[in-house]
Amino acid sequence: MKKLIQDMSLSAISAGFIAVLVGFASAVAIVFQAAQAAGASHEMIVSWVWALGIGMGAGCLGLSWYYRRPIIIVWSTPGAALLATSLAGVNIEQAIGIFLFVAVLTLITGISGWFDTLTKRIPLPLASAMLAGILLQFGLSIFESFAIAPMLVGVMLLSYFISKRLIPRFCILLVLITGTTYAWLTGMFDLTAIEITTATPVWVSPTFDLSLLIGVGLPLFIVTMTSQNLPGMAVLKSSGYAQQPISPIITTSGALNLILAPFGGFSFNLAAITAAICTSDEAHSDPAKRYIAGVSAGVFNIIAGLGATVVVSLFAAFPAALIATLAGLALLGTIGASLFSSVHDPQYRDAAIVTFLVTASGVSLFDVSSAFWGLIIGMLTLLFSAKRQPMPNANQQ
Repeated sequence: MKKLIQDMSLSAISAGFIAVLVGFASAVAIVFQAAQAAGASHEMIVSWVWALGIGMGAGCLGLSWYYRRPIIIVWSTPGAALLATSLAGVNIEQAIGIFLFVAVLTLITGISGWFDTLTKRIPLPLASAMLAGILLQFGLSIFESFAIAPMLVGVMLLSYFISKRLIPRFCILLVLITGTTYAWLTGMFDLTAIEITTATPVWVSPTFDLSLLIGVGLPLFIVTMTSQNLPGMAVLKSSGYAQQPISPIITTSGALNLILAPFGGFSFNLAAITAAICTSDEAHSDPAKRYIAGVSAGVFNIIAGLGATVVVSLFAAFPAALIATLAGLALLGTIGASLFSSVHDPQYRDAAIVTFLVTASGVSLFDVSSAFWGLIIGMLTLLFSAKRQPMPNANQQ
């Protein structure tokens, strides 16, 4: 505890807060859609947010503190999108059965250790290219938002450039303060819409349908592993935490999923996008002290879970352009570092570019995200472009 207090910094705490803010505000609406597709009541939707907040908070806080690294656990946003389109006609009890099925598969994957074995065989340039492809859309969203709210985004950009030059450690925090202040002064942020009531978890007993476990549960498991845990591994690897074992994190995610599934915790996994915020230089110049960002993200997630009703209305009150710009600016450094790492070595350059382009394209085949296909096609490109070793001639034998 003494070391924790010594390592605390405002920049790391604000990075954790921004990671939670971006995570909730950018994807909580998809969670609502998934819950509504399963016929969840308002109380159950609040329970889903409660379960997700508590699970993410416990995962971030416990793992970051234990490993002294910024390990960010989140819900699967692609998984939520899959559920939103796949749970129509499915009752809430069957949906909970699907969540428990995915939790068991995740536990088996973590305990078996096969995920660690797989990730050790992925070259860093390709992992970085995949990460850059995932994050590209967030960088572009800054300028897409500029067309929607030019003054708001312009003020935030100006704040970013000035603070990046003068006080880079607090750059993103100042951008958040600037954007929120402008939105409030111009009436874009309505505090009166916030609903202040406590969240109450709702237990739902599961039922199991084999066709749903195969048709929805397996795709949810695959999507979570390929589009969340693989990029999450890439973030840690490209941020200087290459020696971090992944299997214990997968096991912890599965355990949290198993405990909280009856309350609506449909999946937990390594973060990629929000993790990049906590592993960047903006969180702390010393990589050994960035774990504070993970710990603070855990605390803020738990607070968000306990106040799920308040959080839902609060994040709905933020302008979409503010959230998109904040996320994009927070990730600029990571995008640049990932691009540099991916093309720096000529041996991997062609394969990395292919990985980047396929991932950035957003193409999805068989309900599996472009991040997975980008990595697969990049590995194939690397395999076929590898230089053949010259055969020794007879005189050399």
